[in-house]
Amino acid sequence: MARARRPRAPPVLQAMTNAPTPIGELPVLVLGPLRGRAAGEWERGPAGKWTPAQIVEHLALGLTLSAETFLARKNHAPMTRRARTPAEKIARLFIFGFRWFPPGRKAPERTTPPPHIDRAAAEAHFLAGVEAWDQVDRTLLPERRSNLFVKHPRMGDLTVEEWMRFHVIHARHHARQIRERIGL
Repeated sequence: MARARRPRAPPVLQAMTNAPTPIGELPVLVLGPLRGRAAGEWERGPAGKWTPAQIVEHLALGLTLSAETFLARKNHAPMTRRARTPAEKIARLFIFGFRWFPPGRKAPERTTPPPHIDRAAAEAHFLAGVEAWDQVDRTLLPERRSNLFVKHPRMGDLTVEEWMRFHVIHARHHARQIRERIGL
């Protein structure tokens, strides 16, 4: 007689689990397509859209701000997650479940890059943001895995690991845009 299988969650819900994410892959994912490219290619984009340098800076700002907030809270008393609003639940499903960012949404002001940024500044800032997350990982995990939160502007309170997952999904989204901008 065949053994009964335990029911599994649908794939979209499986994707929303808290599996560790490879934050260390971000430099290759984001900067890899830009290696060896002229500065002009970093600073050229379609009208009304960000350039590759601005995309890299946008990612850097998000990495840096979230890492700094977690590190500033490392000695904070244990926290509990606030209840998610319906909009936060939907955003979480889109981003963590479908890995999709609805078009037309503007980036939060604190992560909007300046109108002009050069390659060297964007690249250095991005690498510093990745390093900051390496420090968050070393400093806060596993001890603060489930009792330290930072609010995401669309998804509400997220843990360290959820933020790491977000940064990887977000970087993949923007890496596609970078490849399109440079013709890959």
